[in-house]
Amino acid sequence: MSNNSINTNVGAIVALQNLNATQAQLMTTQSRINTGMKVASAKDNGSIWAIAQNQRAISMSLNAVKDSLSRGSSTIDVALAAGSTVSDLLLQMKEKVLAASDSSLDQTSRDALNEDFKSLRDQLQKSVDNAEFNGSNLIDGSITDLQALANADGSSKLTVNAENLSLGGGVIAVNATDTIGTVVDATNMITNVETSIQATSAALARLGSGAHAYDLHTVFVGKLQDALDTGVGNLVDADLAKESAKLQALQTKQQLGVQALSIANQSPQIVLSLFK
Repeated sequence: MSNNSINTNVGAIVALQNLNATQAQLMTTQSRINTGMKVASAKDNGSIWAIAQNQRAISMSLNAVKDSLSRGSSTIDVALAAGSTVSDLLLQMKEKVLAASDSSLDQTSRDALNEDFKSLRDQLQKSVDNAEFNGSNLIDGSITDLQALANADGSSKLTVNAENLSLGGGVIAVNATDTIGTVVDATNMITNVETSIQATSAALARLGSGAHAYDLHTVFVGKLQDALDTGVGNLVDADLAKESAKLQALQTKQQLGVQALSIANQSPQIVLSLFK
């Protein structure tokens, strides 16, 4: 095709194509700077956007896992606090029992010790009954275990077994009706209280191990979520320093493109000069 044509200006067409391409690149760069993302939608890069969305879904699901672990940790902490009180009460009960087992004690003193023992016994049960958080009580025998979400799809659970610290519940060998009103009762109660102290300590140790497991897994889930968020950022976040430099280059290229189009549009004037 002839370059000297008034019907088709090849130079102007080429200059306009280049200018349009530069404009498109400029719009893309400006969008990345405005959003801070190189892949803001599926239109930008479908496969990368889909991968990022899947990872975002996992990261958001881990928020539910962290909430579940937090509730579980609080439930165990309440149980441990009550269990510590139970252990302290058992120590005080042992003191009363030993004192009441003294055969030389007069009946008035024995009765006073018995009342103290019963008061401690009843307070122990109250502590157990009130060790509830979010509707769960790990030490009153109402549940067998406590489960919390352990992963993003809910297929894994972190489990802590319950410990029944109620009177006569298995760990505590003292029953709700036990007294130390006689030397025989007090003497027999010594073994029960000592057994209860040892069993309670073991039960609290197991609960403490469970609490530690919850804390460790909470930290792990937090780190996992941070790693996922960082990975998504690596996929979709724009390098703003690079985009800023590219923006300046494209703006210069745009100005040059406008000038090139202006020059190309002057070509038909050359044809006119041939007829003068």
